[in-house]
Amino acid sequence: MRNRLPGAIGGLPPWSMAVAAMMAVQLSNALSVSVIGQIGPAGTAWMRMCFGVVFLWMVSRPAIRSLRRRDLPALIALGVVTGFMTTFFLAAVERIPLGTAVAIEFLGPLTVAGIMSHRRKALVWPLLAFIGVVLLTEPWHGAIDLVGVGFALAAGVCWGLYNVLTQHVGDRFSGISGLSLTIPVAALATLPFGLPQVLGGSLEWWVLPMAAGIALITPVIAFGLEMLALRRMTHTAFGTLLSIEPAFGVLIGLLVLAQSPTLMQLVGVALVVVAGTAAQQDGKRAPKPVVTTDVPAAPAGLRNGEGRVGG
Repeated sequence: MRNRLPGAIGGLPPWSMAVAAMMAVQLSNALSVSVIGQIGPAGTAWMRMCFGVVFLWMVSRPAIRSLRRRDLPALIALGVVTGFMTTFFLAAVERIPLGTAVAIEFLGPLTVAGIMSHRRKALVWPLLAFIGVVLLTEPWHGAIDLVGVGFALAAGVCWGLYNVLTQHVGDRFSGISGLSLTIPVAALATLPFGLPQVLGGSLEWWVLPMAAGIALITPVIAFGLEMLALRRMTHTAFGTLLSIEPAFGVLIGLLVLAQSPTLMQLVGVALVVVAGTAAQQDGKRAPKPVVTTDVPAAPAGLRNGEGRVGG
């Protein structure tokens, strides 16, 4: 039963599982806001990673014996990028609305997709998304939080690097086993920043179970659903569907955090979604055989078969 969901869930249409995964990711980000207020964004990200390790190892023990020396640099780099992607994103959410942070972060993978494309016109889509982000942040009002935008951009850079690294690592390791190898590295990488915030914060009784619950939502449930959806969807179809995630960020921000977007901001989100959808049309990638046959594959996420763990 390892790495499998109940038959009733497995019988759902793959697109519905992908949508549920996106909603779960943004819900976990929104719920993290209350924890951030107690132990800071780095502390929250670190605790999510730590509890994520516990849950993932309960489901799938890491395939240590299958590791080769040449696998380590990519695994370590992926874990470090994963940890800081989450940390930077939560630092952004502490300062700017959730939907805005998601849209800005989305510039990272879109830019990587444009750069890696063999067609120059692909660079139009990151530019269109950038225009959408400008509408979202409304800098002409003079109320833009540059620090929050900077953190979201840093998360986007990490997301773009994460996609490249996951594509490489995903050809060797797949699925929950891939996560169970990289999330511990992410926890170790963010420990110097997260632990001081946890120790110096207001660690009330509800913080630990709240952080554990958030970690159960993401990465465990969300990426389990992504993995199951990807078994029955092409990466291009999944990436196109995932392009609506900024809109889900706005929706969850409205429902959970009461963050109401303006009409101009809604237009900005629409531009980001259109750009993300269009960027997937040339994003097909021929699947490579996984070298290790006994290791289940890492959930690939947006864009050309890459995955997504953090923000």
